[in-house]
Amino acid sequence: MYADLSGVAGVGGAEALYRAAGPSAKHSMQRFSPQATKAPPPDADETSVGVSTDSEYAQMKRKEVLTTGEVAKICHVAPRTVSKWFDSGKLRGYRIPGSRDRRIPLAQLIQFMRSHGMPLEGLEGGETRVLFVDPDTDAAGSLAEKLAEANPYEAEVAANGFEAGMRAERLQPHVVFVDILAEGLDADEILKNLRVNPSLETTRVVAVGGALTAGQKQALTRQGFDAVTSKPYDLDQLVSVIEEATNLVA
Repeated sequence: MYADLSGVAGVGGAEALYRAAGPSAKHSMQRFSPQATKAPPPDADETSVGVSTDSEYAQMKRKEVLTTGEVAKICHVAPRTVSKWFDSGKLRGYRIPGSRDRRIPLAQLIQFMRSHGMPLEGLEGGETRVLFVDPDTDAAGSLAEKLAEANPYEAEVAANGFEAGMRAERLQPHVVFVDILAEGLDADEILKNLRVNPSLETTRVVAVGGALTAGQKQALTRQGFDAVTSKPYDLDQLVSVIEEATNLVA
């Protein structure tokens, strides 16, 4: 379902997410692959590594791309160890153009830590982030407010595909609800663009429709949606869907 991220720059997903706004929103980009070298000099962000405070961990959780120094703090290893993981291809990321500095997309770090049985304490906790993609911003906004008031959630609303891309890049949501029946909203394109963004690899996308049959729901999951729910929104039902979706991430 997700794209191969080897050597893909963390900003690569942004270009795809902007396509919903048309050709004028596209940005040029380059791809970079990790290059192994003999005794590589340390990254600029490796030179100072200390003990992270809770606030620093919270900031790192919200970032879509991390430095090797930040990864070292999360994994409780030396920065040079992270560089070795990177150069050997075990931990995927990219290099900053014109620099030796390495950058690690958060999604790749999570995948690496899980595959090697590393605890995710440094990335756990905090609020669950939810994004509603719905042209009816008044109704969706009211729902987002109620959801955030009653639960430890941070909820935002996007009115169209372009805004969804912008907000998803910044918010890094755990769950995105997409109204598949809304007029003028290309749900298929939004889903595709979310899926090709490396920094949103662990984001769960939920299709929102009307009275859908079991066959229609199965078709949507085959299409790539992680779950399906119906309008009108029910607060308790939404919480249940969000909790179930985020359990897939954990």
